[in-house]
Amino acid sequence: MARGETGPDFIEALARGLDVIRAFRPARPVMSLTEVAAATGLARPTARRILLTLQELGYARPEQGGFALTPRVLELGVSYVRSMGLWDVARPHLERLVAQTNESSSIAQLDGSDIVYVARVAVPKIVALSVQVGTRFPALQTSLGKVLLAALPPGEAERVLAEPSRSGIEPRWRPDVKEREAELRSVRARGWAITDEQLALGIRSVAAPLRDGLGNVVAAVNVNAHAAETSLDKLLEEHLPLLLQTASAISADFALYEAVPQVTAS
Repeated sequence: MARGETGPDFIEALARGLDVIRAFRPARPVMSLTEVAAATGLARPTARRILLTLQELGYARPEQGGFALTPRVLELGVSYVRSMGLWDVARPHLERLVAQTNESSSIAQLDGSDIVYVARVAVPKIVALSVQVGTRFPALQTSLGKVLLAALPPGEAERVLAEPSRSGIEPRWRPDVKEREAELRSVRARGWAITDEQLALGIRSVAAPLRDGLGNVVAAVNVNAHAAETSLDKLLEEHLPLLLQTASAISADFALYEAVPQVTAS
């Protein structure tokens, strides 16, 4: 894959290995050597060595004349979530919120112009788009993303939104600069965000920020509902107060978690 300028400590082999892992998608869980080489821009011998290395380490396996990733790849993402400690802090609060609302609740963080889900407690409902930990959506069209974009320093949101989305999703709402600036100002003023079928039909949600002990926004939490089942009035009048209480409780617990010295006993 094409790269820009890199520093003297850049490890090209590691970058190529990560490119190979990222080449696998839900639409193509099994890929031939030729497909991997084409998707990554690597020479076939290089792609082959990387795939065989991933296989030896347990991150890939041969399948149907090609290669597929193994569940062990999830360890790479889970390590990130565990390293934050945010999921351990948030889990009981999310579970309580889901029990109160009978709606799914998720936590996400910003990655370029997308949000990435890092924690989720779901209820079995049919929704337009599948969501799980690691799912990526365009930030501006989600309540979680609006909260995270609104928390950026002045001018930073426009720089972030200039980056192309890597979600593969074409959102329904495509505002111009003036409209999106007005939307983010509104989110900053009231302290929470809502989206009503702006990402896709049937998806309606409200989100609030999660903060660390210094007051910095480190993530966002939402309540997600199906538009055919949950009205805007119910989302705002019943679910939003519970969400704001949950966000406040998670933020308070996370601040306490950060304040406690982390010691590992041998």
